[in-house]
Amino acid sequence: MADQIPLYPVRGAAAVASRKRAAYYSAAGPGAERPGSCCDWLINICQRKRELKARTVWLGYPEKCEEKHPRNSIKNQKYNVFTFIPGVLYEQFKFFLNLYFLIVSCSQFVPALKIGYLYTYWAPLGFVLAVTIVREAVDEFRRFQRDKEVNSQLYSKLTVRGKVQVKSSDIQVGDLIIVEKNQRIPSDMVFLRTSEKAGSCFIRTDQLDGETDWKLKVAVSCTQRLPALGEDSDPPVHESLSIENTLWASTIVASGTVIGVVIYTGKETRSVMNTSNPKNKVGLLDLELNQLTKALFLALVALSLVMVTLQGFVGPWYRNLFRFLLLFSYIIPISLRVNLDMGKAAYGWMIMRDENIPGTVVRTSTIPEELGRLVYLLTDKTGTLTQNEMIFKRLHLGTVSYGTDTMDEIQSHVMNSYSQMYSQASGNNASSTPPRKAQSSAPKVRKSVSSRVHEAVKAIALCHNVTPVYEARAGVTGETEYAEVDQDFSDENRTYQASSPDEVALVQWTESVGLTLVNRDLTSMQLRTPGGQILTYCVLQMFPFTSESKRMGVIVRDESTAEITFYMKGADVAMSTIVQYNDWLEEECGNMAREGLRTLVVAKRALTEEQYQDFESRYSQAKLSVHDRTLKVAAVVESLEREMELLCLTGVEDQLQADVRPTLEMLRNAGIKIWMLTGDKLETATCIAKSSHLVSRTQDIHTFRPVTSRGEAHLELNAFRRKHDCALVISGDSLEVCLRYYEHELAELACQCPAVVCCRCSPTQKARIVKLLQQRTGKRTCAIGDGGNDVSMIQAADCGIGIEGKEGKQASLAADFSITQFKHIGRLLMVHGRSSYKRSAALGQFVMHRGLIISTMQAVFSSVFYFASVPLYQGFLMVGYATIYTMFPVFSLVLDQDVKPEMAMLYPELYKDLTKGRSLSFKTFLVWVLISIYQGGILMYGALLLFESEFVHVVAISFTALILTELLMVALTVRTWHWLMVVAEFLSLGCYIASLAFLNEYFGIGRVSFGAFLDVAFITTVTFLWKVSAITVVSCLPLYVLKYLKRKLSPPSYSKLTS
Repeated sequence: MADQIPLYPVRGAAAVASRKRAAYYSAAGPGAERPGSCCDWLINICQRKRELKARTVWLGYPEKCEEKHPRNSIKNQKYNVFTFIPGVLYEQFKFFLNLYFLIVSCSQFVPALKIGYLYTYWAPLGFVLAVTIVREAVDEFRRFQRDKEVNSQLYSKLTVRGKVQVKSSDIQVGDLIIVEKNQRIPSDMVFLRTSEKAGSCFIRTDQLDGETDWKLKVAVSCTQRLPALGEDSDPPVHESLSIENTLWASTIVASGTVIGVVIYTGKETRSVMNTSNPKNKVGLLDLELNQLTKALFLALVALSLVMVTLQGFVGPWYRNLFRFLLLFSYIIPISLRVNLDMGKAAYGWMIMRDENIPGTVVRTSTIPEELGRLVYLLTDKTGTLTQNEMIFKRLHLGTVSYGTDTMDEIQSHVMNSYSQMYSQASGNNASSTPPRKAQSSAPKVRKSVSSRVHEAVKAIALCHNVTPVYEARAGVTGETEYAEVDQDFSDENRTYQASSPDEVALVQWTESVGLTLVNRDLTSMQLRTPGGQILTYCVLQMFPFTSESKRMGVIVRDESTAEITFYMKGADVAMSTIVQYNDWLEEECGNMAREGLRTLVVAKRALTEEQYQDFESRYSQAKLSVHDRTLKVAAVVESLEREMELLCLTGVEDQLQADVRPTLEMLRNAGIKIWMLTGDKLETATCIAKSSHLVSRTQDIHTFRPVTSRGEAHLELNAFRRKHDCALVISGDSLEVCLRYYEHELAELACQCPAVVCCRCSPTQKARIVKLLQQRTGKRTCAIGDGGNDVSMIQAADCGIGIEGKEGKQASLAADFSITQFKHIGRLLMVHGRSSYKRSAALGQFVMHRGLIISTMQAVFSSVFYFASVPLYQGFLMVGYATIYTMFPVFSLVLDQDVKPEMAMLYPELYKDLTKGRSLSFKTFLVWVLISIYQGGILMYGALLLFESEFVHVVAISFTALILTELLMVALTVRTWHWLMVVAEFLSLGCYIASLAFLNEYFGIGRVSFGAFLDVAFITTVTFLWKVSAITVVSCLPLYVLKYLKRKLSPPSYSKLTS
């Protein structure tokens, strides 16, 4: 939505004829931007992006609009009815693993390639897909229900026939909509009228930008003044609209009832245009496993080619090649995805059940292992490291400074000056001239400290955007009209609303020293003195704070003396050029910033009536201009901002969150590099970095000087290159310049720093820094924040963590993990990140080992029998092997832990090992491959050597030995036993023994045509038992010996701690 919306209510012929009021608004389109390059132009053509033009809106006559506007419906769904199945299948089969299985399963429909039963291939694949489709469908349905609920909310619409109820999704551009208190605003509107006497209302924007404070919105004055909406204003009205006259979709009306005219609907609203589609995050571990499956696939093709070559390419060899490919297809296990997904769900459940980090929510269940691989942590400052609760700490008047312990002196000064004023006023009542006028013409005497304190306090109490809000008491009877009068104006019942907590802190402080803000509307403010008198000030002009100007101002007229004063407060960088020359401001600002205080400079300028009238005429002229309005208005305001009298400097402290220091210390020891990205000013950011121990006491800090050109950036980067081991502090603007010309150099230097602080960062810059780190270093990044301005950074990072803070829930809803306090991140990474990664790595490799060992046995079997492409184990044995016989013990690896949680927290250095990714690499994988080949070979040759005349029993002996070997291997891999693991081992063994009785026909060789049926008598003989035991011992004992020797000769780092 454009910042400024010129509005020209014009009386058309139709309007005159029907004496009905038609107005049209011309508005610049939402975020009017032009496509840059040819590619953008092509994309625009393809997507049919509408050219954004000024639009004419007919009040109450949406049918008169010539152009078509989008429907006002909200749609958060990923798919629709037609795209759901294709979309979900695409997401699944873009992984090499799943695509491979699909091809293998489809090949079973070809008779020549058929091996065993169809269900051995289709059952596992069908199960995996069914689980995924059901999970996606449930998510989609929930989104659909949420959207439907929002779209079917009812609103009152004003028409010629009176009020009509209309659904949110049926609202059109030009409709006049009535929104009640606590109701959601359905679309972007221009605010025409309110039930509040002041002509303004508050809206809550926590759904839009995550900020919990209320925003003040002002009704268009010509429509607010109308006695009734049906009236026709005769002379055409020209009135400029500003951003204050707009109500945005998805915000909530916090006071009164409002009437607005709809100007943007659906896709064109501010809230929808500000949302980007979040990318699907895939963990590093999943990518590594995907690489390993590709390696396995190559091994599979090689093995099949070797078999066919040894066969001598006889007969239809390509058919045999394909049959071999299918026989050995178990090398790549389908159960890998199932096991890992179930494992991820289990880790998520464990994180949410952890009592040490209550309130933690896992929103993205696919990346818990990422928590164990982080190298960069990018954090927001306000509300993440600090509490976003401001406390007034320091008032400096140039010659004298007041801290928390001397506030009572200020209180007595304020009381004295007001009691003097009133004694003067009562004495001077007889004389006609106002008491203060005589004083002002006298030569300038150096003011007493008391009057300077009083001036400063008064300025702080008047120059702000705070509104006191009184909750109507439940005890008050009668209609709301009377409730206004009976509102309880006592101090306990008053709360302050403002757009920044700093302002509230200042006004609460003036209340504590005796000057209380009791009432505020658009045109006036009332202060109560320590003596209880009410002072009324008329607000003539308001200049709100913007991030460009970094200051705010107000012009007030004292009702009792008719004096006009222009008050202003803002950041020291903006104010130092505006105030009269002085020698202490810069130094004191630096001192306060070093203490970690946020500073504001307060100044004033007295205006005569003539000066003000001249200013007002120029100001209203500037506000009516259609082109470059912002610049012209700023120029007029700047004409006042000259030679202002410096009153005081205030310092407000933002307190650190609980346990921030030890947490940052722990993360640093874990080898994680912490970057702080904040919108705050350089000094404050630096001092918070020091006080939170983000930068350790001994480290130097290199502050990057502001640079604007390539040459300056080059010099500054060279200066920084000479420093060693020092933290970097850089502002957003300098960062932009460096990224434009020296992206590679800056990234290289900054990545070597122990800590980096970027101040004055916009939300898009935060996201860019995250992407820069990902591209340049290839390491895993984690972003943590609490406000709507951190969402883009959280979504861009490999792992986003949101804190539910003062600024609402927007960040925690967009994040992958949501925590309640910053200190919880330590346990989340050290304990849960570590165990998730270690467990998944073990689980993934074990599942691959399980597939490899059976493929090795198949290869040995085929080579012994003249390279026949005949399966060793029939249908159900294969399915049973991957599921019922070995699934529980293998899956129980998700309960394994190598280090106790207390140890992991006590020695964060252990985390450094994880980031090297040694738990799952080609080296460890190769070790597992060798183990599998050894065991598979032993099992098969053993069974072939030990069978006597009955060749039939090879299958029974080898399969039993295989199951026992797998169960023993799980026991070998486990580091810390859990009772569930023991249960799983015995349960699997029990299942197998029970199934021997039922499935005897499967234990034959090849097809049943071999006439091999297993007699129970053989299984129960001693020979069967000793042969199986012998093979199992030979396959497992050497590995146990090797493991024991490895533990003795080169123990892992954590075992040194546990011993």
